[in-house]
Amino acid sequence: MKRVVVIAVLLAAAVTGCASSGSSSQPGAPGSTTAASPTAGTASGSGNTPAVASPSSATAAAGPAACPTSSLRVKQGVAQGYAGGVYQVIDFTNTSGSTCTLYGYPGVSLVSGPPYMQIGLAAKRSTSTPRTLVTLAPGATANAVLQIVDALNYPTASCGPAKATALKIYPPNQTVPVYLPNTSNGCTKPVQILYIGAVRPGSGSSS
Repeated sequence: MKRVVVIAVLLAAAVTGCASSGSSSQPGAPGSTTAASPTAGTASGSGNTPAVASPSSATAAAGPAACPTSSLRVKQGVAQGYAGGVYQVIDFTNTSGSTCTLYGYPGVSLVSGPPYMQIGLAAKRSTSTPRTLVTLAPGATANAVLQIVDALNYPTASCGPAKATALKIYPPNQTVPVYLPNTSNGCTKPVQILYIGAVRPGSGSSS
């Protein structure tokens, strides 16, 4: 009889041990602990922890800021006429004491005034000059070429010609314009007569 009782006690203990072992292996079970991976959400940037840029990539991203309008002297360079229009160079010279950059296209339109009012369509971007980042040291110059098609090439009814008094020019990626005297004829109606190229290094001035 004592042997039967001892066997029963041992069987009960074994069953209890198995049940305890099974419950602790389930993540999230009461009283259980799940260890987090020490690399989760750090190197890959997954989860709620943002990825941290390495010092080398942060250094590569740093560089001169874009040239603001206030740091640039904008002027008209050489002009070259052709049958039906003119190519006008626009120079951008860094007048500040710090290096800055220009990238992409100026914004250009013909205006009357003052008070200045835009005449017709703004210049369309020309893809003949590829975009490149131009770094301007203090005193250095970049330029862009503006094509102005003579508005008088078009019928008066479809163009609505009007004499301009200035070019309104936004340096690339800036919101403050400059005004340069210009008496080209523009179209008050939606006829595209202005085309602007991307900035490139160097000066187009005659002096």
